[in-house]
Amino acid sequence: MKTLYLNPKAIPRKWYVIDAAGQSPGRVAARVATVLRGKHRAYYTPHQETGDRVVVVNAGQIKLTGAKATDKQYYRHSGYPGGLKTESLEKLLARRPTIPLERAVRGMLPKGRLGRKLFNNVKVYAGAEHPHAAQQPETMTI
Repeated sequence: MKTLYLNPKAIPRKWYVIDAAGQSPGRVAARVATVLRGKHRAYYTPHQETGDRVVVVNAGQIKLTGAKATDKQYYRHSGYPGGLKTESLEKLLARRPTIPLERAVRGMLPKGRLGRKLFNNVKVYAGAEHPHAAQQPETMTI
């Protein structure tokens, strides 16, 4: 079987809007990652950017089950000794409501150059408003 090489300029790109209000963050992130990779298309190629662009709205209104709001911790490190910072999901949603969904999507993308390139194609907004109306995005349901 021969390797399929697509011309990146010849690939038609669409924009999609996904409403994350009341949705589980993992399900939203999995669907977004699938569309970003292009796995929903017949000509999916694992080593190329063949996916579409996604706008996620209402990321601050995701549905959390159980005790995740208080028990789930997000970590970051300053690079200095003793520089580990931890923050609960509840506090992170209050401070920056788009970060948990962005990190979930980033974790489902490939690591390396392609993953960083694909992550530029997702825009996450805490509210219902987004500045991408000129691209005429289609609504996608989960």
